[in-house]
Formats: sequence, structure tokens, C-alpha cells
Amino acid sequence: MNITEEKQQQTNMLRVKDKVAVITGAGSGIGRAAALLLAKHGAKVCLIDLNNNRSETVEKQINELGGESLFIDTDVSDPDRVNKAIQAAFEQWGRIDIVFANAGINGVVSPIEDMTPEAWDHTLTTNLKGTFLTVKYAIPHMKKNGGSIIITSSINGSRKFSGIGMSAYSSSKAGQIAFAKMAALELANYKIRVNVICPGAIQTNIGESTKETPQLDKIKIPVKYPEGSQPLEHGPGQPEQVADLVLFLASQESSHISGTEVFIDGAETLL
Repeated sequence: MNITEEKQQQTNMLRVKDKVAVITGAGSGIGRAAALLLAKHGAKVCLIDLNNNRSETVEKQINELGGESLFIDTDVSDPDRVNKAIQAAFEQWGRIDIVFANAGINGVVSPIEDMTPEAWDHTLTTNLKGTFLTVKYAIPHMKKNGGSIIITSSINGSRKFSGIGMSAYSSSKAGQIAFAKMAALELANYKIRVNVICPGAIQTNIGESTKETPQLDKIKIPVKYPEGSQPLEHGPGQPEQVADLVLFLASQESSHISGTEVFIDGAETLL
């Protein structure tokens, strides 16, 4: 095989070549892993996250890979900022093909009777409204060419309900699944697919924003597992494993899949 043929073969292996991807929560964890993997497979990536050094590091890593990226400081609960961020991505590259609505928080972990309305609203606004805004403002830019929308939900609120004190988080995650199914049917005529990933325990930094109230002890239920909580690997999954699923759902390999939630939890919720 000569050099030209080798380069052509490498190009053919790029599963999202020349696609434009918008990723929220792109500065760390699953968002970061997905951004790097999509960039490696030829996508131009718009990184949407709150302003921090992590996002700038991801942008630099993509550029070092020879890819193209654009970081925009955005609070996903703010309609104006989300709209402007997605518009900026469209203006930069002239299209949007992939949307990974991934930004989210655990919020306050608390008994329902002790949770404040403000804490409830903050979690639902960030997770569920943030997803809605990301999808809403991307649709006009995707209708011409179609594409793939991927939403990060969770096993909590869909296949697991033992996350004590996480009523707000689980409600937001269940809402994302219902929203995705409605969107999948509504957008099918535009060849826009909408799917949901439901990770189990994944080694990310989402716990940094979690706040447990002192009252949590009164509702805790002791649960004992065999070695580890995930039978498949006996430990939390890695962001890169979830990124592989994101790449599959973003690519043409999943062209006939829409309105579907996919669990990626190492069989954790089968215990």
C-alpha cells in the first residue's frame, strides 16, 4: 500500500468526517471524552461549557490533534446564551450535524420534605431545561441536512430508583427520556435522529457539584452488593467507554436508530 492509499484508508475510517458537533458540558468527563473522540474521527467541535481552564485544555488538545474546535462560555440554563452559542457554531462552520446535550448536575441530594423549591428548580432547570434549550436552538440549523441528537440521561429515574435523596435529579433524567422520544418523532421528517444514553456509575467530576443535606441519613436504606456495584467490571465505567457509544449514535452506523435509550452501566441495574 502506497502513502496515498494509506491516507485514503485513514480518511475512510473517520466516522464523522467533516461533520459539525455541538457538545454541552464539554470541559470534563463524558463531554470531554466525546469531544476528543469525535474530533479524532473528523468532526469539527463546538465546546459549550462554563468558563474554566478545563474547557480551554480540551480546545487545545483538539487543535493539537489537527482538528478544529471552538469554545464558548455558556450557562445551558440561559436561553439567550445557548442560542448565541449555537448560532456562533453555525456561523463558524455553516452547518450543525451532531448535538450532544450532555451538561448536567447532581444538584442537592436531600429528602423530599427537606428539599427547598430553589434547589429543585436549579436541578430541573440545568438538566431538563438545559437539554430543551440546546435542542430547540439547534433544530433550525439541522433541518436541511438532518443529523443526530444525543442526550445524556441516567440510569437514575429510568431503570434505577434507589438513589436515595435524588428525587430532583431522577425527575430531570426521566424527563429527558420522555422529551427525547417526543423529539424523535417530531423531527423524523427532517432526518434528525434523537437518542438517549443512560450511564451508570462513570468516573467523572460531577460529584464536585453535589450537595448532601444533613437530613439525608433519615431516609438512607442500606444496600449491600457483591464485590463492586457493577458485575461486568466491578467498578465505575470510564468516560471514554461512553464516548464510544456517543460516536456510534453520532455516525451513520446508527442511521436507523431514533427515540431509543441505551443503558451503559456494566449491568449495574440488573442486580
